Amino acid sequence: MESYNSQRSVYGKFKVVLIILAGVITGLFAFNVYVSNAVSYLSDDPGTCMNCHIMAPQYATWNHSSHREVANCNDCHVPHNNVLNKYYFKGKDGLRHATVFTMRAEPQVIFIKEEGKEVVYNNCIRCHSEEIIDPRIEAKVDNYMHILDNRYCWDCHREVPHGRVNSLSSVPYARVPVPESNVPAWIKKITK
Repeated sequence: MESYNSQRSVYGKFKVVLIILAGVITGLFAFNVYVSNAVSYLSDDPGTCMNCHIMAPQYATWNHSSHREVANCNDCHVPHNNVLNKYYFKGKDGLRHATVFTMRAEPQVIFIKEEGKEVVYNNCIRCHSEEIIDPRIEAKVDNYMHILDNRYCWDCHREVPHGRVNSLSSVPYARVPVPESNVPAWIKKITK
């Protein structure tokens, strides 16, 4: 009977430690979600892309393009074949972006990954299918359908919609929205 009570006492203490540890982990997770403004990534607001300063040239060039009036970042850079795929791709790509940014490993020049190229290409076709399959153009251009099969849209339309963005210095005077800090004032005071 005595060993049973001592085992119960050990389990009780262990249980308290686990509850405290779970509370700390949950609190840190909730704080990170708040500080990183993670909920904003569920929206289609182009300003959300500005949570990461490295995207300033892309935002600035898009903001001065003809696409600004009709398309946001997600219209081009996220699949639209179904809702699950959209948020899966957005989450996977966002996690990669967050990891690179957190590790301070962002490159000076941003290049789209192969998977992203396919998504953008499919979205170009989704929005511009009438212009792509235009018999008037097909009649004037030799091997038109062959050209479409072997190229991305931006192989010819290089300036759409981001212009020639090569680095952060390519648009040095771009005015972009600066994200507000979510860090509470008391933490800012501690870290100064």
